[in-house]
Amino acid sequence: MNPIPEFPVIFVTKADYELSSNEVMGSKYKFWFQHEQLGRCLYKQARQQNLGEDWAEKVASELSELLGLPHATYHLAETWEGNRGVVSANFLPPGGTLVHGNEILTPVVPNYPTSATYGVSQHTIDIVVQVIEALDVGLPIAWTPPSGIQKAVEVFVGYLLLDAWIGNGDRHHENWGFVRKKVASTETIHLAPTYDHASCLGRDLLDEQRQKRSVEAYANKCYSAFYNSVEDKKPLKTFDVFHRVAFLYPQAAHIWLDRLDRISTANTHLIFNRIDKLRISTVAIEFAQKILSVNQNRLLDLRKSLQ
Repeated sequence: MNPIPEFPVIFVTKADYELSSNEVMGSKYKFWFQHEQLGRCLYKQARQQNLGEDWAEKVASELSELLGLPHATYHLAETWEGNRGVVSANFLPPGGTLVHGNEILTPVVPNYPTSATYGVSQHTIDIVVQVIEALDVGLPIAWTPPSGIQKAVEVFVGYLLLDAWIGNGDRHHENWGFVRKKVASTETIHLAPTYDHASCLGRDLLDEQRQKRSVEAYANKCYSAFYNSVEDKKPLKTFDVFHRVAFLYPQAAHIWLDRLDRISTANTHLIFNRIDKLRISTVAIEFAQKILSVNQNRLLDLRKSLQ
């Protein structure tokens, strides 16, 4: 029996960085470069090399694939200096631009704090789903939806299920958006694939902390970047965000929950086993697997109360 191959690691050269230095947003920590096979790619360096941003982003990408969600594809990467990170190919089509959530909400919500990232209480889950509904946003480009998923907001329900499953607290208003596609004089707007999930699966903990923490307690404290109302001081938890939209869109919630139900512990363990053990410890794998199990069971229990 052949061993399971590890995920390939893309080597980012000094020449890649130097050729990209004139790019907007160029820095050692995040820059665009041209990859021979993948085309235009974004390299993102893990800000702290021992805190798992790279493997968390890769695992979340693979879990998105298991769910059948449209998602940015992430590859593990290493630079000429030995730094770890991820590489993702540009998901925009020719003539496409990415419009972030803050740009979408600013014309709609009075006094919206466009330039802020965290602690934006105007970023309520209700206003976000209302805007996706109202603007007649198309499905993600070049993606085939599951039977029963017909609207962009129903796809977004799947993104929020992913967040609740992995404990992703980073879907702030720059981590979701629309793709504006312009061909000749025709312009269409589509929901962007899900992207940027590195803040998940307990990757922010050290192994000594993981060994002392209750997984259930940790999973129950995963806050989202969505608020219930402008007056609230704290955002909603990731589970509560999905819980809310599940009752607004029960059919879509059932479809994504059924997808989740078909994913086994063996499926997820296979993903972790394909990561180089220099990047992720056995303790980190066990902790992340337990988070997935706890959250999966809790999410599937919701089906009893949905219409």
